[in-house]
Amino acid sequence: MIRRFESMREPEPIGVRLRRLRLERGLSQRELAGPGVSYAYISRIEAGTRRPSVKALRTLARTLGLSPEYLETGSELRDVDERELRLADAELRLRIGREPDAANEAFDALLSEANEAGDTTSAVRAEIGLGLVAAQANRPAKAAEHLQSAVDAGVSPIDRPDAFSTLARSYSLIGSHERAIELLEGCLEVLDREDPGNVAAYVRFAGYLSAALTDQGDLERAEAVLSEALGKSEDTGDAYTRVRLYWAAARLAEVEGHAVRALDYARRAVALLEATEDTHHLARAHLLCAWIMGLESKSDEAVPHLEKAEALLGATPDPEDLALLRVEQAKVAAHFGDGDMAVARARDAIETLGVTHEAQQGSAWWALAEGLALQGDLSDADGAFRRAVDALDTGSRFREAAQCCRRWAKVLRDAGRDAEALDALERATDYAVRGQPTAHTPLER
Repeated sequence: MIRRFESMREPEPIGVRLRRLRLERGLSQRELAGPGVSYAYISRIEAGTRRPSVKALRTLARTLGLSPEYLETGSELRDVDERELRLADAELRLRIGREPDAANEAFDALLSEANEAGDTTSAVRAEIGLGLVAAQANRPAKAAEHLQSAVDAGVSPIDRPDAFSTLARSYSLIGSHERAIELLEGCLEVLDREDPGNVAAYVRFAGYLSAALTDQGDLERAEAVLSEALGKSEDTGDAYTRVRLYWAAARLAEVEGHAVRALDYARRAVALLEATEDTHHLARAHLLCAWIMGLESKSDEAVPHLEKAEALLGATPDPEDLALLRVEQAKVAAHFGDGDMAVARARDAIETLGVTHEAQQGSAWWALAEGLALQGDLSDADGAFRRAVDALDTGSRFREAAQCCRRWAKVLRDAGRDAEALDALERATDYAVRGQPTAHTPLER
């Protein structure tokens, strides 16, 4: 903070600085003089009629007990070092302080400054920072723009895995699924070629790739990716490596309709995370368990997982995590007949999700529809069911879409709208066929 205010003052001429530092140390010009630096030379520097040479700066700085950089510029740091310090400050603001606006302003200024100075390394870090801020603010298109710029500049997934994982997610959110898959496949190729022993990083990207392929409905490739990652991780003792695999395997198993296996993987992830005390990922694991139980109509068993997840997420949760929590809470409220709570939680989730996350939007609209039906608002419930099914279809959540259609049909039938109920049941049958489990071999455990 002090350095920031100092940079706003008029720059102190080197001669004035030399005289001030000399007097602070109680030295005369003759006492400061040394080999190759006469007192007359010092006098001319202080008068502003002579610029010291590099050799003179080093000699004078050594006698004064400070760095040549500070004597020449008034700063202990070179420009590039000062930018690095400011970049680190902005990154900490974003990750720890949760100050996205301040971080965005700092990254933006640093990007302009670094580009002007030809400091490519700092410019790339600033681009990544701007991309992470945009992703956190749910602006995936802007995030993709900044992060792709950093990737094009030559940044590696080995050095900045967060940049690549966020870029892939941003592409998925704006509908560029193939670009996301291609990017993640490239990350695995780089790791295989340049850092084959980095199993944890390989598993991380394999999990992301599996999720992207699952969202695209390519379950066979998704399972092949996970199977290869499981093989690589057999000899590692890293708990997080196993957690990521269990997490991805649970999600894939549930999408394939293998609920028991999915819950087994999710519980394994929870057990490992409890041992590591990683509260953020532990909260997500509990949310995963609650989601699986909700799909299996086990709302009673989902409740304790939701309570633990909410406590672990804390006072300032990630927006997407908060939305997922609210969706599952809305489902539970609807299951127990609390229409008002279901509507309130579902609307909160929809508002938090914005215009992205199609599959999660579908779940939120489904929960809203159930709540509205409990309130007796059939017209709005019908519209919410329709939006839910469309969003789940777009997100390739065919099994959920089938369940949603069945619930929609029941609401319509109870209202005496038999023809519309039959249409909803026909859609349910179609989605059930599309969501059938594949026949290939289950993942090794």
